[in-house]
Amino acid sequence: METEMNASWNMVSEIELVYRSKVKPSKRPLIDTAASAYKFLLSHWDENNIELAEQSVALLLNRANRVMGMYRMSTGGITGTVVDPRLLFTAALKLNANAIILSHNHPSGNLTPSQQDKAMTDKIAMGGKILDIKLVDHLIITTEGYYSFGDEGLIG
Repeated sequence: METEMNASWNMVSEIELVYRSKVKPSKRPLIDTAASAYKFLLSHWDENNIELAEQSVALLLNRANRVMGMYRMSTGGITGTVVDPRLLFTAALKLNANAIILSHNHPSGNLTPSQQDKAMTDKIAMGGKILDIKLVDHLIITTEGYYSFGDEGLIG
């Protein structure tokens, strides 16, 4: 029996958690308002697609609200894109992030959140509570401005 267990143990992958940043924490961008998040996101957004197709991007933050990483989650069509919470939280856990700012663009320029936008925000916020990763905000981005779920009190 012991030989069988030793043999089966060799057939299981070992998991190692590692995070190495090439950027000192003090040099990472600070996101302390929705406006600073919008400015940072817009400067890194694919300007060729912002008015063409919906894209979703997450900022992963440390406890001091400094950007540890940016995760480009998806590119969709004219009216929608898919966000897989499992992949988002995999990235956040890998970075040991304390907080997330979700964002996506509306190619139409309309800043009004859809019911799907609200439902996704609630789903990510609930998942984050379980994992102790706070959803700080969700921004809808256009070339002319942004909508902040956080500023509007819609982050649960």
